[in-house]
Amino acid sequence: MSERDTLISVESLTCAYGDTVVIDNISFTVGRGEVFVILGGSGCGKSTVLKHMIGLYPPAEGEIFIEGDDIGSAHGAKRLEILQRIGVMYQMGALFGSMTLLENVRLPLEEFTSMPLEAMNFVARTKLALVGLEASADKMPSELSGGMLKRGAIARAMALDPKILFLDEPSAGLDPVTSAELDELIRSLSRSLGVTFVIVTHELASIYSIADRVIMLDKSTKGIIAEGDPRVLRDTSDHPLVRNFFQREVEGASSAQASGDKTESI
Repeated sequence: MSERDTLISVESLTCAYGDTVVIDNISFTVGRGEVFVILGGSGCGKSTVLKHMIGLYPPAEGEIFIEGDDIGSAHGAKRLEILQRIGVMYQMGALFGSMTLLENVRLPLEEFTSMPLEAMNFVARTKLALVGLEASADKMPSELSGGMLKRGAIARAMALDPKILFLDEPSAGLDPVTSAELDELIRSLSRSLGVTFVIVTHELASIYSIADRVIMLDKSTKGIIAEGDPRVLRDTSDHPLVRNFFQREVEGASSAQASGDKTESI
């Protein structure tokens, strides 16, 4: 990937909570317009990496560059300018329960622009239309289904027209049909708007459906054990943990099954 096509560059990143190192010295890039997925088993540090990439936590070591600007070391107006290039959808949506859906989506515009109310409402309704929720603009979050909450959170994340959308476990808590509909929305937004997505998930169906490229984190090594097209990794990886993850096998199950088959055939 050329430097011109690289939107995010993570270099020698170490993430730690106090003295506990969760991620140790990882590096990767995210290309412009790419749907990039961070995956791995529970507790491997997926959400931790995302939280560092959006500037919630400073790296213990290393740098995270957004279009060449280090989000970890930026301060004041410069940091604010970098943060306005990104939008975030948290795992449960995190919509404010005391605001209507329209008011939730309008909030970033109120905070970071000087647009008149009529213009902000127009932009907010436009974002809701993009995710199929324009008719629900006046509803409260408590009146929305789980899938609608996720769509509303994506609409809010798009309010300032960011170049990058970070989604944390977008399929969590959704039934398979709703999850598939959300995957289709992500693909549609990627194609129509050219937005770069960075998505944390462990849902295999979603990974195969939306991902252009993935990195797989491992809890024991605290690092990246695979990178590439998930379909290629599924079919060709010789790493046992990668193979077990993509083929949904318990470690050792394949050899046990093979032994059983051999015994049965004797």
